[in-house]
Amino acid sequence: METVATEIIDGVLTITLDRPDRLNAFTVGMQRDLVAAFDQADDDRSVRCVVVTGRGRAFCAGADLGSGSGTFDRGAVAGDGGAVTGDGGAERGADGNGSTPGRHRDEGGLVSLRIFGCTKPVIAAINGPAVGVGVTMTLPMDMRLASASARFGFVFARRGLVPEAASSWFLPRVVGISTATEWCYTGRVFGAEEARERGLVRSVHPDGELLDAAYALAGEIASHASPVSITLTRQMLWRMLGEPHPMAAHRVDSAAIDELGRGDDVREGVVSFLEKRPPHFASRVPDDLPAFTPWWDEPEF
Repeated sequence: METVATEIIDGVLTITLDRPDRLNAFTVGMQRDLVAAFDQADDDRSVRCVVVTGRGRAFCAGADLGSGSGTFDRGAVAGDGGAVTGDGGAERGADGNGSTPGRHRDEGGLVSLRIFGCTKPVIAAINGPAVGVGVTMTLPMDMRLASASARFGFVFARRGLVPEAASSWFLPRVVGISTATEWCYTGRVFGAEEARERGLVRSVHPDGELLDAAYALAGEIASHASPVSITLTRQMLWRMLGEPHPMAAHRVDSAAIDELGRGDDVREGVVSFLEKRPPHFASRVPDDLPAFTPWWDEPEF
């Protein structure tokens, strides 16, 4: 991978956007690398939690605008069979990255949908400016922490575009419809404290303390929670946002309680509580997921 770096320490996979000379601006190559990094997270049974951050002074400054005014013109930039650099690009032909022959798919959306489907919890450590796809890609992450120097902007209307990366689905669910409309209609850039006050980020930290705070949160998850429980809980919480009736949740949690209740992790969870010691869960993901998962049908593009 050329645009992101990965490292696993104590069950935590760190994915670092790694184009600091371009403020980690988003490209088609970064889309592919991010999808590959989250594939790694899902496939590696040692990974218990994921932290995403940026190299240098930015998290992600949005789409790479190096192609100038034609950046988002997939016909002008892509030619025949190429790919636009940045969100709104074109992928022609099936290449294993979710492309559909003859139909354009937004690269930011491919990243967001991949994160949405991740089986491990995901924490964003937003270390600087996060604009355009730089902020929308964080919306399907479970928790967002920001440095005091972070800045955010849903700037699409100021570029003649619309919110991408499936953010018209995610953003109102994270911050509410009124805040989502204000930020998207004005396209203004705002600071970390406003982001915290309006629910976009969990907490704001001095620049030098951000990663420590993110790793402390990731470590709490990795050390004290059952991996299978976390995977099922993540999918339940996110996917139930789109269900019309709580019966959908009742069906899934009934199946999960029935199957997990007979397993070793539950026994360890109860015994460790009674013995007043930390639990030592043996389950791993994806190896030990119950047979009823996935319980949903994945929609087609």
